Amino acid sequence: MSVYIFLVLGFIILIGGANFLVEGGAAVAKRFNVSNLVIGLTIVAFGTSAPEFIVTLFASIGGASDLAIANIVGSVVTNILLGLGIAAIIYPLSVRRGTVWKEIPLSLLAIMVLIILANDQWVIGGGIPQLSWTDGIALLSFFGIFMYYTFGISKAKADDTVPEEVKDLSNSRSIVYIVLGIGALFLGGKWIVDSATVIAAQLGVSQTLIGLIVTGPGTSLPELAATVIAARKKNVDMAVGGVIGSNIFNIFLILGASAAVGSLAYDPALNIDLLLIFGASVLLFATLFIGKRHHIERWQGVGFLVMYVIYLGHLFYRG
Repeated sequence: MSVYIFLVLGFIILIGGANFLVEGGAAVAKRFNVSNLVIGLTIVAFGTSAPEFIVTLFASIGGASDLAIANIVGSVVTNILLGLGIAAIIYPLSVRRGTVWKEIPLSLLAIMVLIILANDQWVIGGGIPQLSWTDGIALLSFFGIFMYYTFGISKAKADDTVPEEVKDLSNSRSIVYIVLGIGALFLGGKWIVDSATVIAAQLGVSQTLIGLIVTGPGTSLPELAATVIAARKKNVDMAVGGVIGSNIFNIFLILGASAAVGSLAYDPALNIDLLLIFGASVLLFATLFIGKRHHIERWQGVGFLVMYVIYLGHLFYRG
């Protein structure tokens, strides 16, 4: 029972640490006159993805490659089907033209690149499928291009487009927040990875299944909360853009960095899940042209939730 307690505590500490890191880092950046938009595109964006980053990195270093990759795949599935599904039910989501024709296709590209890199050795050379350190460098390169694009579009936007006002903290308090945040991220991440590995062994299931069902959705809680809050505030750009941006961060930055640290062995069974998130992204794109153009309506949100429940049922049956 204690291992489950440590797993839950790990999630609480991890998410709390991400919040502390975001608030402290944003306050420091504000004191150096960094614009709100740039803070939102960098510190806040990374902060909401920090749980996935820490858990995936720890799993990679610890040799739990299946858990590392499945954690990201599970997070992406949760973001699209559960996050956008709930958000659309709360408030129908209108999607900007730029998101429709640029950000969503870029997220599709990220998934396609991941599928190709994960299977290239198996398909071409007959070797063991893996994300090698060179694959990691390639993913990080794509992330660099994405950040260049992001800062490019930020120049054309007003500075008041950040979802929340940055808190005004003293220098000492900001430093305390940052130190606490980093410490909590590492402690929570270690507890989650250790607990998930033990639970998988105790239940006789694969680390892949634990990553898809437990750690993936768990580490995506910050994005899920931000998406739901944005929908309640009728900030639809943040709701949709946050999900798409998080998925791109997860694949290009987090998997890229984890693979660059040490090659990740890849289980070909995950191809089913990668094809699912690719299909979900295609469906998201197609949804914007079904019914009200460039909108995700409530009935479509219900459809996303139904698909997520069916997917969970499939995982339990498969596991």
